Amino acid sequence: MPTDSLININGDSVQTLEILFLTTIIALLPSMLVMMTSFTRYIISLSFLRTAMGTQQTPPNTVLVGIAIFLTLITMNPVVERIQEEAWEPYREQEITQEEFIDRASVPLKDFMVDNLEYNTLRMYCNLAHVDEVDTREAAMELPLRIIVPAFMTQELQRAFYTGLLLYLPFLLIDVVVSSTLMSMGMVMLPPAMISTPFKLLLFVSVNGWNLLFSSLVQSVK
Repeated sequence: MPTDSLININGDSVQTLEILFLTTIIALLPSMLVMMTSFTRYIISLSFLRTAMGTQQTPPNTVLVGIAIFLTLITMNPVVERIQEEAWEPYREQEITQEEFIDRASVPLKDFMVDNLEYNTLRMYCNLAHVDEVDTREAAMELPLRIIVPAFMTQELQRAFYTGLLLYLPFLLIDVVVSSTLMSMGMVMLPPAMISTPFKLLLFVSVNGWNLLFSSLVQSVK
């Protein structure tokens, strides 16, 4: 079948190459969600919280991933709106080509990632890729995605682990107090986690922990 053949879907004529292009974009969406959004920061922070509380598999992974996805949608909504307005709608109206669509769609993503990374991390990847170092935002925007994306992911990992450290500290204090109390009472055979977990849950619920954590995570994204 020639590449310029047409397929009729719901009464609309769509070129075969366009269908292949859209299928490729859909297949890459999970990877783009992880690499080019704040999803990594959210899911790692939530995983640290669950480990610090000692609740094993509660909440389950499905719940944590679902929460992280919706927080990501809230954070990325301005970026998605820009992509739709500046790239998708002109492409749908056949005003621009696929190459122009990709170029226009990458600009809002670059804006978001550059705003949420530090230049020392960006300079490290510039050195690794043998690219001239940048010190201004305008110069950073000219860099290819192969440098901006790993720099952004590195920064997201850094912030997620820092958030995890802050989440661990109060729960670690409870573990220390409970363990010291049990040792002083001679109850060495009683698992400290059995006693400390209810106190951790009480602390987290009393400070309205979920609302505090979600609002802090979303507000930490520029």
